[in-house]
Amino acid sequence: MTGDAASGPAWRSDPVGREAELADLHRMLGIGGGTAPAATAAASGPVKDIDHAFVLVRGGHGSGKSTLVRTLLGEARAEGRTVLAAWAERAAGRDQFAVLRQLHAAARPDAAARPDSAVQPPAHSADGHPAELAALLATPGSRHLLSIEDLQWADGASLRALRRLMRRADADGRTPAVIATLGPGEAVDEEALGALLPLFHEQLDLLPLPPDAIRALLAAAGRRAPDGPLVHACLEATGGNRFLLLSLLAALDADRTGEEAVTHAVRGLALELAPTAASLLRSSGPHAEPLARALAVLGTPQPVELVADVTGVPLPAAEDTAHVLERAGLLRRCGRGVRLAATLLSNAVEQSVPPSRRKELHALAARFLLGRAAPPDQVAHHVVHAAPGLPFAAEVLRRAAVEATDAGTPDRAARLLRSALREPLTERQRSAVLSLLGEAELESSVPTAIEGLRRSLRLSNGPGERTSAARRLAGALFAVDRYLDALDVLERTSTAIRPVDPAYALRLEIDFLFVSLVEVSSAVRTYPRLMALAMSEAGEASVVRPLAALLSLRGAMVGEDPAEVVRLARLALGNGMAPADDESVVYHCAVLALGAAGRPDLAHEYADAAVAEARARGAVFQYSHAISTRGNANARMGRIPECRADAEAALEALREVGVPLGASHTVFAVATLVEALTRQGLVDEAQSLLDRSGMDGHLQPYWINDYPLIARGWLRAAQDRPEDALADFLDCGARTGARNMPGPGFYPWRSEAALVHARLGRADEALRLAEEEVELARTWAVPEMQGVALRALGLVTGGPRGRELLDEAVGILKQSPARFRYAQALADRGLVGIRCGRVTEGRADLKEAASIAHACGAFGLAEAALRELRALGDRPRTRTFQGVGALTPTERRVAALAADGMTNRQIAGHLFVGLRTVEIHLTHVYAKLGIKGRRELADALA
Repeated sequence: MTGDAASGPAWRSDPVGREAELADLHRMLGIGGGTAPAATAAASGPVKDIDHAFVLVRGGHGSGKSTLVRTLLGEARAEGRTVLAAWAERAAGRDQFAVLRQLHAAARPDAAARPDSAVQPPAHSADGHPAELAALLATPGSRHLLSIEDLQWADGASLRALRRLMRRADADGRTPAVIATLGPGEAVDEEALGALLPLFHEQLDLLPLPPDAIRALLAAAGRRAPDGPLVHACLEATGGNRFLLLSLLAALDADRTGEEAVTHAVRGLALELAPTAASLLRSSGPHAEPLARALAVLGTPQPVELVADVTGVPLPAAEDTAHVLERAGLLRRCGRGVRLAATLLSNAVEQSVPPSRRKELHALAARFLLGRAAPPDQVAHHVVHAAPGLPFAAEVLRRAAVEATDAGTPDRAARLLRSALREPLTERQRSAVLSLLGEAELESSVPTAIEGLRRSLRLSNGPGERTSAARRLAGALFAVDRYLDALDVLERTSTAIRPVDPAYALRLEIDFLFVSLVEVSSAVRTYPRLMALAMSEAGEASVVRPLAALLSLRGAMVGEDPAEVVRLARLALGNGMAPADDESVVYHCAVLALGAAGRPDLAHEYADAAVAEARARGAVFQYSHAISTRGNANARMGRIPECRADAEAALEALREVGVPLGASHTVFAVATLVEALTRQGLVDEAQSLLDRSGMDGHLQPYWINDYPLIARGWLRAAQDRPEDALADFLDCGARTGARNMPGPGFYPWRSEAALVHARLGRADEALRLAEEEVELARTWAVPEMQGVALRALGLVTGGPRGRELLDEAVGILKQSPARFRYAQALADRGLVGIRCGRVTEGRADLKEAASIAHACGAFGLAEAALRELRALGDRPRTRTFQGVGALTPTERRVAALAADGMTNRQIAGHLFVGLRTVEIHLTHVYAKLGIKGRRELADALA
C-alpha cells in the first residue's frame, strides 16, 4: 500500500479500477476531450474546453491517487501541454522550497524531454519567489499543467509560494492548471496547507472501489463471469482498496475457484503484507499500531472504549487515532463499533501479535464486557480465545451455550461447552456441563454425545440431576437403535433413586415403559406394569403430562375408549409436542394417538405448532419429527400431496445434517413418504425410496418398523405382488400381536390382509380376518377404523350383502376426516353395485370417488376409478402433467414461498434444506409452469 506515497518508483500507466474517476478529471481539467472513451465520457458529462483549473484529489493509502494522476499527466503531454510535476516526501518536509525546486527544475528546457521520475531538483537553492516560474507560465500560447503529489508532506515555504502563484495568476487571468493529491498523515505545515486548500475549486474523493469495478477487474484478470459471491469475497477481503485488490488478484490461484480462491490468497498474502501494514500504522500516530493490533485480534466491530481499555491508551487519544485511521482508509465504523477496513489488512496486522498477547487481549476484552453487563454470548466470544483460568469463564460459557441452544444453534453451544470443560470445574459443574454438551451434540453427532452423557450421568448428584442425565443418555442410545442399553440405563437409575424420590423414579419409568415397546421381548416383560399404570400414580405435577402421553399411546394401541385417549393426549400436549421443560418422544406418540383415536385434525394442529416452534429454534431433529408427524396426520385426512411434502421436508432436513436414509430418525418419514407415493400411483418412486433406504428386505423386529411394513404392503399390492403384500401385512400383525396390542387404531393389518387373501382365492381366511377386524373396530368405535374394516368385509363378502356393508362403510366414512378412505369405499361400492346390476348408482359412485380422490391427490385411486368409467363407455377427463397440477408438493411449497417474496436463502432456512436444493426445485417449477422466472410465479400459481 506504499505506491501512492513513493517518491518516484515505477508506476502503472493505466488507472485500473478508476476509469470513472479518470473521466471526471478529464472534465475538470479539459484533458482528453476527443480521446476519452465514449462510455466514460457519457458517464461523466461533456468535457470542458478549458486551459486551467485547480483540482485536488483526496484518497487514503492504496486508493490509486498516484496512478490516476500520472495517467492523466501522460494524456496531457500527448495533447501538447507542458507538465511540471513534483512530489513531496515526508523525509524532506523540513527542507524549505524542496517542492518548488522540483517545479523549477521541471521547467528547464533540458528537463522537459525527460520522464517525471528522472527529474532531480537542482543543487543550488532558489530564493522562493515564484516570479521566474510565473513568467514562464504566462508565455503566450503556453498550456501548462502543474502537478504536486502528497501535499500533506510538502514544506511550508513551497506551499506558501504555490498559494501566491495560484492567487496572483487567478487575479490576472493567466492561470496554469494545477492538480494535486492529498493523502492521510499529519501535515508538515498545517497552517500553510490550510491556507492553500480553499483555492482548489474542484475536489475528487477516491472512495473504495464498488462491486462493479471489482467485477470488471476480476474479468480482466481472467475470472470469467465473476459471480456475486466471488465479488463480495474480494470486497470483504480488501475493503475496496485498490492496492490490496490488485495484490489479491495477482495472488489468486488459477486452480481454485470462487470464495475458496480468495480465502487461500488472503492466507498467503497476510505475512507478505505485514511489514507494509506496520509501516503505515506507525505513520498514523503513536497509538495507531496498538489499537489496530487489538482490533485485528479481537475481531468483529469493537467499541472504541473497549479497545482503549485493553490497550491502555487514554480514551481521547484512542478516539483521535481512530479518526486518523478512518481518514486513511484503514478503519471503518460499524454502528457503535470500529473494525479494520479489510480482512486482508486485519490478517496482516495480526501476524505481528504474539500468541500470548492475543490471549491477554481477549481476556481483557472479556473482563471489560462482563463489567458492563454485556450479553453472555459477547463475553464468551473472548473467553474461548483467552487462556483458561478466568474466574467467570465457566459460568459465562454455560449461559452462552444455553442461549445458543435456545436460538437453534446447537453446534455453537457444543463448541462453547467444550471450551468450558477446559476450565477448572468441580465435579458437579462438570456433570452439568457434560449433560448440556450431550444435549447439544444430539443435534449433530449422536455417537459423540453418548460418551459425554455417560460421563455426565456418572458425575451427577441428586435425583433431579441423575434423572435428567439418564433420560438424555437413554434418548441418545435410542437414537442409534441401542434400545436394550437405553432400557438398562433407565431401569437401573429409576431403581436407584426410587427410595429417595418416587416422582423422579416414575418419570424415568415412563420413559422405560415407552422404550420397552420398541422390542418384542421387552414389551412382553413390561406389559403387566404398563397395563396396571394409572393417572392416580402421578403424585407431582411434573409427572402428569408424560404419564398422560404414555397412557394415551397405550389406549390407542390396545383399543381403549377413544374419548379417553383424546382427553389424555390433550392433557399430555398442554405444553406442545416438544415442551422445553420435558422433551421426550413420548409426546410425539401422544399426537399419533390422537390420529388413531379419530382426531387427525387435532393431531395436525399440535404437529403444525411444533413445526413452527422447531423452525424458529433451528432444531433440526425436532423439526423432522414434528413435520413427519404432521405428514402422518395429513395422510389420515386424505391430504396426500401435503403428506408427501411433509415427509420429503423431513428427509431433506435430516439429509442436510448428514443423517442417511435408513437411520432410525428417517424410518417414520420414509414410511410416510412410501404411503403418499403409493396413493399417488407413483409406485416406481416408492420402490426406489425403499431400495435407497435399505427397507426393501428384512426389517428388524422393532416397533418403529411396523409402519414401514404396512406401507410396504400397500406398495406390494399396487405393484400386483399379492404374496409379498400378504407377507408384509401378516408380519405387521404378528409383531403387534406379540406386544399384546391387538387394536386396529394404528395398523389395520387384518383388513389389508383379508383383501389380499380374497385376491388369491382364499375366501375363508379372508372372511375370518375381515370379521375379526370389524368386531375390534366396532368396539374401538373410531369412524375411520370402522369404515376401513367394513369396506374390507364388504369386498370379501361381495354380492348384495357386500354392497350393504360397503354402504355402511360409506355412510360412516362420509362423516369422518378420512377423505381418502371415503373415496376408496365409494369406488368399491360403485364396482360391487355394477356387478349387482345397479349400474347407474355404480357410475355415480365411481365419478364421485374419482373426483374426491383427485382432490385428495390420490391419483392412483382416481385413475383406477376413471378406468372403470371408461370401461362403461364414459369419457372422463384425465389429469394433466403440466401446469400447477403437475407440481410436486415440495415444488408447490417452494414456489409459494418464492411467490410470497422470500429469497432462495430464506426459503432454504425456512425448510431446513440447502440453497442448491431450493434452486433445483425452482428450476423444475419454472419448466412445468412454462414461465421464465420468479416475477411470473404469483400469476402462474393463481
